[in-house]
This record gives sequence, C-alpha cells and structure tokens, in this order.
Amino acid sequence: MAQIDEFSAPQSLPKNPGLYVNGSFHRPRDGFYQEIISPINGKIITKVAFAGKEDTVSALEAADKAFEGWRSVSTLERCNIMRKVAQVVRDHAEELATLDAWNIGSPISIMRAEVEYSAMNFDLFAGLAPAVTGETHRLTDDMFHYMIREPLGVVARIIPYNHPFLGMAIKMVTPLVMGNTVVVKVSEQAPLSAFRLMEIIGDLFPPGVVNVLAGGRESGEVLSSHPVVKKVTLVGSVPVGRAISRSAADTLKLTTLELGGKNALVAYQDSDIPKLVEGIVKGMNWFWCGQSCSSTSRVFLHESIHDEVVKQVVERINAEHKPGNPLKTETTMGALVDTKAIERVKKYVEIGRAEGATLATGGGTPSLSGELSGGCFWSPTVFTNVKQNMRIAQEEIFGPVMAILKWSDEDTLWKEVNSVEYGLTGSIYTTNTATAQKAVKRMEAGYCWINTSSTHFLGLPFGGYKQSGMGREHSLHELYDMTQVKTVHMSLE
Repeated sequence: MAQIDEFSAPQSLPKNPGLYVNGSFHRPRDGFYQEIISPINGKIITKVAFAGKEDTVSALEAADKAFEGWRSVSTLERCNIMRKVAQVVRDHAEELATLDAWNIGSPISIMRAEVEYSAMNFDLFAGLAPAVTGETHRLTDDMFHYMIREPLGVVARIIPYNHPFLGMAIKMVTPLVMGNTVVVKVSEQAPLSAFRLMEIIGDLFPPGVVNVLAGGRESGEVLSSHPVVKKVTLVGSVPVGRAISRSAADTLKLTTLELGGKNALVAYQDSDIPKLVEGIVKGMNWFWCGQSCSSTSRVFLHESIHDEVVKQVVERINAEHKPGNPLKTETTMGALVDTKAIERVKKYVEIGRAEGATLATGGGTPSLSGELSGGCFWSPTVFTNVKQNMRIAQEEIFGPVMAILKWSDEDTLWKEVNSVEYGLTGSIYTTNTATAQKAVKRMEAGYCWINTSSTHFLGLPFGGYKQSGMGREHSLHELYDMTQVKTVHMSLE
C-alpha cells in the first residue's frame, strides 16, 4: 500500500463543503463557514458549512417529507442498498481513511481498519434486518391477534469526533435499514469524511432520506427539541447527554445515549502476567491517544504483582507507542484532536501531580520536528500511587493518561471500582474461572472483558450503566429500537 507522508491537503477533500440536505449540497442559510484545522500540523485543511437553526429545520423537514416514500420501500430493497453502500465504502477506503487521519490525527493504519469495520456494519445490518419480525397470538377462536413493527419516522443522530467515519456509518445504517429517515449532525472538529461519503453514496438514496450537517450547540438543540424528530441519539459527554434528555423530554422523544466512561481494568494476584501487561497497554487505546470512551484508564493491580507489572507496562508503552506522523503506516500513536484537548490533558496532568500521584512516564509534549512541531501531540502518560479520591481517578480525561492503583482487600477494591458515576466498560484478569465470574457480577459496567481488553465485536450490544448512558447499540437490539410496535385485533366472524 502506498505510503502517505506528504504534508499537503488530501486529494479526497469533499468537493462540496456545504450542508447535505434533501439529496444535494447547499450553502448555509443562517449558518456560516468554519475553518477545519488539522491537529497534525495546526494548519487549515479547508472550510466547511456549519448549520444554523434554519438550516437544521430545513434538514428535518426534508427527512420528514421523505419518510413515507422510504418506509414503503421493501425491507429487502433497503438491505440491497446497504450492501451497495458497503461496496462503495470499500472502493473508496483509502481516501476515507486518509481524510480521517488528516482531520483528527489518528494513525492511518487504524483509520483504515475503522473504514473496513464500517463496511462490515453495513453488510451486517443488511443481513439482520429481515430478522426483525412481529408476533401472532391465538387467544380465542373468533379473533386473530398480531403485532407488527413499523419505523419510527425521523431519527436524529449526534456523533463525536473520535471515530468520525465509523460513527457516521454505524449511526446511519440501523435507522435507514428499518425504514426511518435520518439527520446526522457530525462533530465540529471532524466533518470531512461524512461529507465525502455523501458525495459518493448520495445517489443511492431518494432525496431527504439521509441528511448530514456539521454544526454546534444551536443545531443540536433543534435536533433534540423539534417535534418532527421521533428519536434522538448522542455519543458525547454526560453534561451534553443531560441537556439532550431535558430538551427531548418536552416532546417525549425516544433517546439513546452513550456518554463516556472512567473504565477500570482489575487484575487479581493469579493473573497471567504477559497477557495482563498486553491487556493494560491495549486497553488504553493509545492509537487514538486515549480518546476512546471504552479506554480502561484506571488500572487496579493487586499489591503482590503491582511493582513488576508497572515496570513491564511502562517499558512496553514507551517501546510501542511514540507519537508520530499519523499519515505513516508504522505510526502507533497520533495526535489529540485540537488544542483544547491538549489543554485539557495538560490540566489533568498538573492536577495529578498536585494531588500526589507519581508520574511514571510521559506528562508532556514530545519533541517533534518540522511540520509536526505545530501539531497537537502528547506523550503517553502513566501515573502510579494513585488514590481513588483523586480527580485523575474520578473524572474522564479523554486523553492519553492512565492511572494505576494498588489494591489488597477485595471488598474495598470493588467499592472503589464502582465509586465513579460512569459504567461503560471494564476488564478483569484472573486465571480462575470462578473468580472471573464473581468479579464480572460485581463490576457495574455494560460491556466487560475477561482476560482481554479493548476489542469490540461485530453485532454485540454496546452501552453503559449509570451515567454512561442508556440503551444498547451495534446489534439486533438496536434494530428493534428503531421500530415501534402496532398491535392488531382482527375478528374472524
């Protein structure tokens, strides 16, 4: 595969930097054009239209108008369209991955994997959709009772910056294949691959079925409050999730929220040390600079293995994850998304030091030359001697900062593990099956690993406990949630 390492704007930039509404690109009515900055070198990539209130309402009206026609398209035909989308994505995989690497600074190798995973999701849900069926009941001989599932209508999707193309793909496919129309608001920092996607697949859909906006708070407020929207979903922070819920409540909208985590990896004294070290390093998602909601950023090590594991973890991180040019295939750690992210991480590192934690490695910006010197890079950072009441163990940093805690008493351990407001993912390491099963019951998280970490599996439900959100996505469960039940009673006399 050709190496991409020149610091020039990617050739695959969207040719139409407008808002994608009703089957074509448009200039904003009451919005504006926003510069998109690459975190690789701090330079402007292009300008993209951001939606205002009027623009957002226009997209919703287009989706509402298109709904009746789209719901009447047969399920099998909608599935065929999704398979065509999957093929187009694969045909354009390299350019889409390159756009994301430029836009958010994550390594091109991992962006290629995300594009392929996106195509797999289009194929998966094209296959699963026919499995969403109704029910029949025989209560008496003179009546026929049955239930059918119908699409909801207009679904609004608000997606984050950390997995731009993947987020766009998996948020599109499930409502569409079930007969809903969608308005997707992509993140302010990372809109490029979503608009390029609509340039290459837009003709596969009737006008208004898929609408894509970039925008900020004003656009999001319209999506979560407008009466035409039947369901709104968000991947984002807890404060934004609460705001979306309050806004959606006035019109009793359905909501699905995935709101991040402060996830724990728990290691017992009988852990397989090589596997454990690998899992700790993998679980932090250094490829994305820790900008992943499922990162196991709190590591609880039993005191009997603590010192040796810390030593091996730090050595492995420093050997395997050095920030570098995201456009090079061999790079295993790229940039944070923007300067605000750098300042946030810097603040938490200072807090960790002030609270008395020990900096085992990292803690600052790496020394990079040339174009990269203007980028948003941060070295992998590990704190030891962390206590659970410290802010670096309580709050989601969303950056390359790992907190390692030592434990000895199991009841105290689980009290601390579950003391945070989040409950998204968790990982448990032990060679004892009974210990693993008892531990996973005590872990307050919606997506758990045993003797592994980080990996997500196609078709299995993902979502959190507590303030990490509500609802489950990425699975057959989500397809059912994109429908509503109608019960019918038919007299046979």
